[in-house]
Amino acid sequence: MRILITGSKGQLGSELKVLSNYYPEHLFFHTDKEELDITSKEAIVKFVNKNKIKVIINCAAYTAVDRAESEKELADRINHLAVKNLAELAKEKTVKLIHISTDYVFDGKGYKPYPVGHPTSPVNTYGITKLAGEKAMQLVQPSNSIIIRTSWVYSSYGNNFVKTMMRLGEDRNKLNVICDQIGVPTYARDLADFILQKAVYVENNKVGLYHFTNEGVCSWYDFAKEIMGQAELKCKVCPIPATAYPSPAIRPYYSLMDKVDINKEFNYTIPYWKESLKECIEKLTFNLH
Repeated sequence: MRILITGSKGQLGSELKVLSNYYPEHLFFHTDKEELDITSKEAIVKFVNKNKIKVIINCAAYTAVDRAESEKELADRINHLAVKNLAELAKEKTVKLIHISTDYVFDGKGYKPYPVGHPTSPVNTYGITKLAGEKAMQLVQPSNSIIIRTSWVYSSYGNNFVKTMMRLGEDRNKLNVICDQIGVPTYARDLADFILQKAVYVENNKVGLYHFTNEGVCSWYDFAKEIMGQAELKCKVCPIPATAYPSPAIRPYYSLMDKVDINKEFNYTIPYWKESLKECIEKLTFNLH
């Protein structure tokens, strides 16, 4: 298959690029905004036609959650209107579309894992624009296409919570980390593996909706404590409430998502978050030495 990956310099895009070397049966086209402007329908059509693309994996997104509050139009153009462009193209050209979305489509007021059909109610601009992208794709209804919601993504590539904690843990004796926001981290390598092993072969006549995160549950405080422990850093992590760390964007307090459909429909076992974190930290530590 000829597969286009957008947002290839991001965390997930970078992991897909590495894993694509293990799939010689496919021809991959790795693009970022410099190579392909997905907000331009004309540019996408031209690229897909020229390269005879059969699958699009859309990892491109505006993910600066706080900055989105002051850059609403830009966030909407990338997270919503560009997805609409991709969906329309996918339907016109019979191209498979795999789009990555977020737990931020929920308001975070729940107390048990959100099933895929749970009512959405985002509380910040990032979540609002990502949900608008989901809805645009579902309205267009390209066949053989899916939306994958994920959360708390980290990787050995790009900027993320794990790398920030490791850097600060080296320099400081003590750190305050929010303890009352609950979710689960997702190692981008695991999501990339699922996409290339299973998602690219999806067959349906509508837009499928799935949740993918690592297994387990934790707070940002728990996550930070585990990072310090696994990285063998002496920095003490202290729990604080979210109210003690005000930010421009509201964050959901609870964003655990039900993954039963992934396990059932794809027969795919997702690793426990601490195991995947160990793999990532080993990579980061090896690269430092």
